[in-house]
Amino acid sequence: MSTAGAETGRTLTTDIPARLDRLPWSRWHWTIVIGLGTVWILDGLEVTVVGNIAGRLSEPGSGLSISSGQVTGVAAALYVAGACIGALFWGRLTDRWGRKKLFMITLAVYLAATALTAVSWEAWWFFTFRFLTGFGIGGEYAAINSAIDELIPSNYRGRVDLIINGSFWLGAVGGSLLSIVALNTDLVAENVGWRLTFALGAVLALVILLVRRHVPESPRWLLIHGRDAEAEEIVTGIERQIEAESGERLPEPQGELEIHQRKSVTFMEIARTVFGQYRKRAVLGFSLFIGQAFLYNAITFGFGAILTKFFDVPTDRTGYYFAVIAVGNFCGPLLLGRLFDTVGRRIMISSTYLLSGLLLFGTAWLFGRGSLSALTLTACWCVVLFFASAGASSAYLTVSEIFPMETRAMSIAFFYALGTAAGGISGPLLFADLTSTGKVGDTVLAFSIGAALMCAAGLVAAVLAVAAERRSLEDIARPLTAVAGKAKAAVRNAAPGGGGRGQGPTAPPAASSP
Repeated sequence: MSTAGAETGRTLTTDIPARLDRLPWSRWHWTIVIGLGTVWILDGLEVTVVGNIAGRLSEPGSGLSISSGQVTGVAAALYVAGACIGALFWGRLTDRWGRKKLFMITLAVYLAATALTAVSWEAWWFFTFRFLTGFGIGGEYAAINSAIDELIPSNYRGRVDLIINGSFWLGAVGGSLLSIVALNTDLVAENVGWRLTFALGAVLALVILLVRRHVPESPRWLLIHGRDAEAEEIVTGIERQIEAESGERLPEPQGELEIHQRKSVTFMEIARTVFGQYRKRAVLGFSLFIGQAFLYNAITFGFGAILTKFFDVPTDRTGYYFAVIAVGNFCGPLLLGRLFDTVGRRIMISSTYLLSGLLLFGTAWLFGRGSLSALTLTACWCVVLFFASAGASSAYLTVSEIFPMETRAMSIAFFYALGTAAGGISGPLLFADLTSTGKVGDTVLAFSIGAALMCAAGLVAAVLAVAAERRSLEDIARPLTAVAGKAKAAVRNAAPGGGGRGQGPTAPPAASSP
């Protein structure tokens, strides 16, 4: 690594991105996945539990004076609003202050807000801390996705990112089953069970916080902010740990990057970059997030009402059905994730969006004909969401890797806030009216709207998706701090044709890899 003085900062030539991307999968990478990725499980737990225990909270003996409509309406909207505002607020700070500082702060906000929700005694208290819980979770999306993509080797980045974002549905399974226990008054008092569910979320967050202390700051972020000595120390430590673990020397990195270090990037530069230089990529991000947001609301909003109104499923049994479709959601990213790194982003993103949309059209047609039962409708949803979940997770992957390093967290925050607002505000307002009428035709229309938007996003991806598989982040989008005309490909070894330890471009990771 070499540096040269400059009036406004230092010009530095580094091979650190190439060194990170040529690493084989190791125990150290598992630490990153566990420390950063498990928070999505908490998000899934939060969202699912609140929806399933809404009826219990509204009962006279719950210890809280609140209606079911306030829980699923006001409280849910406040959680979504908190997530949107939190994503934008913390996203900007993540780009300025660093990934580690922010993913520690945002998890602490979530932990405190969830714990205080558990001791709610008035509706206003419950509403306040639902908003703050969302505020913390929204910040997690920007900080965590940034850190994961910058620490995971490029050969594995796609599958790891998809599986981590898909782990939301593990939390949904847990939330569904936990709510069944919490609603059983033979096991837990009616004014205690719902409190225990929130308290459990706080305990899990505390455990994750303790693990997360060992996750380092992103060396890529340190480099551009004038802290190259720290970046060198972190990467050297990782290399030594992996070499000691494997008993082999790592291959030499290939390529360097020359950057001009800066402390911050202005909002104007971010806007000009995302919506000017990369406007086609911005259109892609918009399309993917809007499509997946509306598809999920077409299926899952009013999910319980559809089962009870059309198939006479008891309210206290809908949790079992939701647990089943949540498993289908997680299996999609788990089983298809590797193909995003081998077959490629464009084919996999467009095909998962198009397949899920077409399958939902088919489900809507069968539902309209009266050909489905509660079980067969749930089976159809599982198949639709198997593909849709992989596609939805790839939306987060896409916006986290196709924009420059200096704008990464803010880009993730912006598109996440957009998708969350569409799915959590406009989506429910539209689909609530359609699914609550009890008319088959209205529910078919709700399904069809979600399917159409998903197919439209798939067509956009077929044209505009970026071939980012097995490529360095710096190769996909040159950093704003890179010296003009001198940014050498820092990661040619990570592009197709290169792989750690002599593996070919499509060689799978070792048995212990994701």
